Amino acid sequence: MPEWTAIELIGESAAIRRARELLDRAAAVDTAVLLVGGPGTDLHGVARDLHDRRADASSLDDRPPFVHVACAGRDAPALDRDLFGTAADPTAGDLEAITPDSRIAAARRGTLFLDEITDLPSGAQARLARILRDGEVRMHGARVQTAFRVIGGAAPAIDEEVHAQRFRADLYRRVSATRVDVPPLRDRCDDVPALAARILAELAQGGRPRSFTQAALALLSAMTWSGNLSELRDAIARIAGATNDETMQIEHVLPVLQLDRPAAAFVPAGSLRDARLRFERDYIAAVLQHHGWRMADAAQTLGIQRPNLYRKARQLGIPIVGID
Repeated sequence: MPEWTAIELIGESAAIRRARELLDRAAAVDTAVLLVGGPGTDLHGVARDLHDRRADASSLDDRPPFVHVACAGRDAPALDRDLFGTAADPTAGDLEAITPDSRIAAARRGTLFLDEITDLPSGAQARLARILRDGEVRMHGARVQTAFRVIGGAAPAIDEEVHAQRFRADLYRRVSATRVDVPPLRDRCDDVPALAARILAELAQGGRPRSFTQAALALLSAMTWSGNLSELRDAIARIAGATNDETMQIEHVLPVLQLDRPAAAFVPAGSLRDARLRFERDYIAAVLQHHGWRMADAAQTLGIQRPNLYRKARQLGIPIVGID
């Protein structure tokens, strides 16, 4: 099988390898797929990558359509028209009716990606469930096979939506023939260096290559990134935009990570030396935490000898919670 190209799937952590394995299986069949990911996860990129692996996409000239429908923030009538078209009688006869101007019609022989699928109104959910059940629609009075793969994108709260009956259980069953939970960055911190390198390459657009020092990458990897790939991408773009250096150091990273914290008024406290010591303590603690408090690994990242790290930790009042 070809390699996955979506940036969201880069890395060698156990969590992302498991997601890729599930996607490999899904790529071999035409059944529906439900992609689940937290805020800032690039589900659109994963869906597009999965679509591009279709066996019948043998050439660029004969590539099946990929139709993206954003379900969030839409009023029900507009979303209904977008999905099903302008059919005057949506329930005429034994099949759901659509018109050629609908997104479902446009997706025939291709992929219909429903981003934030839980935001579909109840009426649209019922119609879509019926279409997926029948595999056919009525268009201009004729029976027409839909022949598309549906990929749904949803937040982890979809399980709660189904339990609370805000999202139809029958539609969930049909959309989640294969379910892939894309892991958050907090569960795959080891992938952050590879993701950062890919983001830097995209920002360079073929220009001069740029990189982070090992210490800078360790700090990026120690962050929780509650906004996932989107937050990491924005942070790296700001870091890269703030300097022309080819190699970005820890001092380039720190101001951006501070900006990512909750807004608070800045009140100067203490001397420059005090501020430097606070930063040094926070940074060393972050590196130690990233390495699971393994002193040898943390010392290598910091570029100092292990005895010096023990001494520095004692001086800064950092408790050593692990043993090599």
